[in-house]
Amino acid sequence: MKKVTIRVPATTANLGPGFDAFGCALGLYTDVTFEETDCGLEITGCPEEFTGPDNLVYESYCAVLNTMSEEVRGIKIHIDAHIPICRGLGSSAALLVAGAMGANVLRGNKLSTQGLLNITNAMEGHPDNLAPAFFGGLTASMVDNGLPVSVNFPLHPDWEFVALIPDFDLPTTLARSVLPEQISRADAIYNVSHGALVLKALELGDEKLLRTAMQDRLHQKYRKKLIPDYEKIEALVRTTGAGFCLSGAGPTLLCITRSPRLKEVLAKKLDSITEKNWQMLPLHVEFQGAHIVAMEE
Repeated sequence: MKKVTIRVPATTANLGPGFDAFGCALGLYTDVTFEETDCGLEITGCPEEFTGPDNLVYESYCAVLNTMSEEVRGIKIHIDAHIPICRGLGSSAALLVAGAMGANVLRGNKLSTQGLLNITNAMEGHPDNLAPAFFGGLTASMVDNGLPVSVNFPLHPDWEFVALIPDFDLPTTLARSVLPEQISRADAIYNVSHGALVLKALELGDEKLLRTAMQDRLHQKYRKKLIPDYEKIEALVRTTGAGFCLSGAGPTLLCITRSPRLKEVLAKKLDSITEKNWQMLPLHVEFQGAHIVAMEE
């Protein structure tokens, strides 16, 4: 029986004005091991309530097999997740990507990565986290006639990403529920223009341009009300000149800088200005995306 372990990176989506479009893979990972058996389903490494057939890994695994018209046989799945759940770092996308890639590898890699993205996007509903999890690096994505289209953008090598992860979660459903159904033309223009400049600033390594361009009017001003300490942390980060935004739907906050001063300031002052506990986690960009780390025939 074949056995394979898939590693999928964490992802941060939106990057300020790139709502539901921009995403970047980061150096924090979920490893999922798949081992085919004669029959049955066994899932380990996660809370008991997630060990049934509604587990995201298994749902994605089955979706890919069904697309290939392959029989769903027995499977053992072990999840070793280091991406925190409901923190805006792509934990659910990582599980979907792992399930899809695991099924594809075990059955002879019949589908392309784009094919796997198509399947998982139909499950997730938007490709902003899925695309960088599959392809690595910085991506921008859209959906055209029901199918995701994604491209990679260059990143200047000197950027440092620092995630500020709180000790509370924020379900994506709640984060989406506070968003307005309609926006003004002015706000739409604001985000399109700022989003274009974010991509150029990240390519050039231009911290001043990034700090200005990462402003947003579509989601952050509504979601920040769900996150204690948001405005105090934003004010502190901006004193260092770093770019600042929500990571995905939050509550993790993302800082992007080329200066070592950011980590020094956060280490000295973050605890004194906040009411919640925040973990400061420096992360590098992961350019490889989802990949095999072990395989046995």
